Amino acid sequence: MNMKYLKRSLLLTAALVVVVATAACSSGTNNEKNKAANNKVEDKPAVKLTADQPGWKEDISPITFDWYLNFSWFANKWGVDPTSKYITKKTGVDINFIVPAGNEKEKLNTLIASGNLPDFITLDKGEDAIQKMIDGEMVLPLNKLADEYDPYFFTSSDAAKLSWYTKPDGNVYAYPNASSSPKDYAKYGDTYISNQTFLVRKDMYEAIGSPEMRTPEGFLKALQLAKDKFGTVNGQPLIPLGLHEFTDTGNFSLEAFIQNLLAIPKAKDGKVYDRSTDPEYVRWLKTLRLANQEGLLAKDVFIDKRPQMEEKLAQGRYFALIYQGKDMEAQLSSLYAKDPNAVYIAVDGPANSNLDTPTLDGPGISGWTVTLISKNVKDKARAIRFMSYLNSEEGNKDLFLGEKGFSYDTIDGVDQYKPEQLALLNSDRSAFDKQNGSSFTFWMLMNTNITDQWAPKAVEPFKSLQDWTRGKTVSASEFELINPTGNSPEGIINTKLAQQFGKTLPKLLMSGSDAEFDTIWNEYQEKRKKDGLDQVTSFQQAKYEENVKKLAEFMK
Repeated sequence: MNMKYLKRSLLLTAALVVVVATAACSSGTNNEKNKAANNKVEDKPAVKLTADQPGWKEDISPITFDWYLNFSWFANKWGVDPTSKYITKKTGVDINFIVPAGNEKEKLNTLIASGNLPDFITLDKGEDAIQKMIDGEMVLPLNKLADEYDPYFFTSSDAAKLSWYTKPDGNVYAYPNASSSPKDYAKYGDTYISNQTFLVRKDMYEAIGSPEMRTPEGFLKALQLAKDKFGTVNGQPLIPLGLHEFTDTGNFSLEAFIQNLLAIPKAKDGKVYDRSTDPEYVRWLKTLRLANQEGLLAKDVFIDKRPQMEEKLAQGRYFALIYQGKDMEAQLSSLYAKDPNAVYIAVDGPANSNLDTPTLDGPGISGWTVTLISKNVKDKARAIRFMSYLNSEEGNKDLFLGEKGFSYDTIDGVDQYKPEQLALLNSDRSAFDKQNGSSFTFWMLMNTNITDQWAPKAVEPFKSLQDWTRGKTVSASEFELINPTGNSPEGIINTKLAQQFGKTLPKLLMSGSDAEFDTIWNEYQEKRKKDGLDQVTSFQQAKYEENVKKLAEFMK
């Protein structure tokens, strides 16, 4: 996400057993609040319900679900804020979040190896682990749970999204958040914005004359001017350019993100295009190589993880950023409150030689994350019913607006945040999460197409970021989930290729000359081919063509 926002639930009762969090399953943070998670609950006899009847209302007795979020940066706890307390009181469901303290991939692999997954699992839609869990029969088909315990699930969920995530065995194991189908685009497309932005610190940018940064020459000159004029920020060295963190498979800012800024096509003549070989992309990688050679890429950029980046963002230490605007919302609020001129704004950044308009990722049908239910879930009926509730308009409203009378009210005939809550949301996101807990604090199954009807109008410093993306956002659902994953031959090759790029990218940026860059680049391309790139490409093409047909069906 790339991008996005959050939500909620519940209580206690007889013979609760305190579950000691295993090393495989929990971080130190979760050990503090390991909410007396229930022992395995016997499956309850199915209750005859209808598609029009929300199943969760059948049983609101206290139950605690363990919910694994594969995002080490997630810091909120259920039951601390009024919104999640309200949902727990309403539904009976309490949540014990389990969040990795360090490397997400290691934690997730350990969980899978243990064979003892928590009740709910939420992770990025593209994770290899999804197929591993399905192949290992570690997660339950949501459609079968719904058939047996809660037909309302099919009412509260989007049929196109269920179809999109249906596997060859006819079952659906995962449901997305922040997902938009082709019909959603037809209905809401002109309102969609992207999370992808090129940012500069407003006061610094204006102080150096608001230079153009779309060409390599202008880009490098602006970084140098900022470094020369603002060597330090509150006694700390200025970081001329910030990026997303480097991982073992690369850096999002320097892959799909910058390729979108450069408007590099994802397909040509009906064939999936290898964007990483595009001359415009190579040209900008060499520009960043030169930036590093000239001291404009700080060492911090190569080693910092998200917590360190957030700290430096809050200090305003970056001049420019290829970064997702929503991901720095809390830091933007803090900076703006201190000095509206020392905030980050979106401007036109890296572009191709024709200076074409960027083609930024809008919401796709695959969503941002997906949520699955473990075969070890302590209560199948309560689990699928709670997921149905979260998917529904009622659940989305509860998570987005919170409890009526506390966080929102009907004002001038419209349900909206109370003025004091809106002021807090716009000024201190972190405080809002803890003191209120609505507006996507808990985002696992958020549906922005539903919640936009209650969304307040954007204000600065967020409005200009959103406005910059309007007209640049495109649908690219046909290219989603086309990469092979898991233990298939193509999946193994693709993982190897990704890790190979993760090792190569820093070398390219740190190379001492364009000639050295070319040597590393050519060796990398040769190795890709030798390691099975053609197999992966064939797989991607087949999936792409399948997606095109599937999307056409959705539009009928």
